[in-house]
Amino acid sequence: MTQTVTQTMVKVRNVSKRYRKVNALADFDLDVPKGAIYGLIGPNVAGKTTLLRILAALLQPSTGQVWIDSEEIHASPSVIQRKVGYMPDFFGVYPDLTSAEYLEFYAGIHGIPHKKQAQTVTDLLELVDLSAKRDALVETLSRGMKQRLCLARALVHDPEVLLLDEPASGLDPRARVELRELLRTLQGMGKTVIISSHILLELAEMCTDVAIVQGGRLVVAGNVEQVSRRLSGGRQLEIRVLDRVPEVVAALKEQPTISNIINHEDTLILADFVGDDTALHHTLVTLITRGLPVISFAPRSSGGRLEEVFMSITEGNSQS
Repeated sequence: MTQTVTQTMVKVRNVSKRYRKVNALADFDLDVPKGAIYGLIGPNVAGKTTLLRILAALLQPSTGQVWIDSEEIHASPSVIQRKVGYMPDFFGVYPDLTSAEYLEFYAGIHGIPHKKQAQTVTDLLELVDLSAKRDALVETLSRGMKQRLCLARALVHDPEVLLLDEPASGLDPRARVELRELLRTLQGMGKTVIISSHILLELAEMCTDVAIVQGGRLVVAGNVEQVSRRLSGGRQLEIRVLDRVPEVVAALKEQPTISNIINHEDTLILADFVGDDTALHHTLVTLITRGLPVISFAPRSSGGRLEEVFMSITEGNSQS
């Protein structure tokens, strides 16, 4: 059988960044697969923005090395800046420019030939669904539209890697959904996206992989389900019943794969589970054969579990 090998697009090794007496990053390692939507989760001042600036070749680490597509960043920063599009957590806009003029300006900065700029701008405005706002002044755009325009700006030179710092911050629910769909479109175009945020459920829904960052250090990294299981010690089950809750709890306590049983609501029971799918099936069969009135029985969603894991890790952190 042929084994599929995932290509690493971004590699970070032993990276530290020190500002006077503060370590923004400490011995940081990370591997980002090509084509991933990779989420960096952490409270404010966790080191996420510092890492993104290092990846964008805008900041040099105190120690360590970083490669993007096998190119070492500080050996060839100009090459890296052509491969990377960076969208900071604040966006400097020019309110007296139209959306098209704004993108034309940045196309010129990136050396896009003048004869290609008009088509580049048209394509980008269509991609981020702002064609109807082509001639609108930037200052008249909603926050969500401005975010999409700044994302188009980061894409103007067709980079392979996108670095997005808190792009969902301040967006309403509809704008977040639009952003999520746009990121999936970019992933389908072959882009690798690294996105930082503390909006955990949004990352769980839109990302293929996540890394939890705390105090400048990597706590854990992997795909969303792996991270949830690794930090929680397994999966958490949601079991909803019609009644006879004490009997259901008693039956669960007999199972060696079940622990930490919580009667979350009157008819909803949460329980930690460690085992494979066969053991999971056996637990359900046990409840059914005893005639217990189970309505639903399923592992809890990764998003909710991931949020609990994150909150337990960062508990007591006033900067979150």
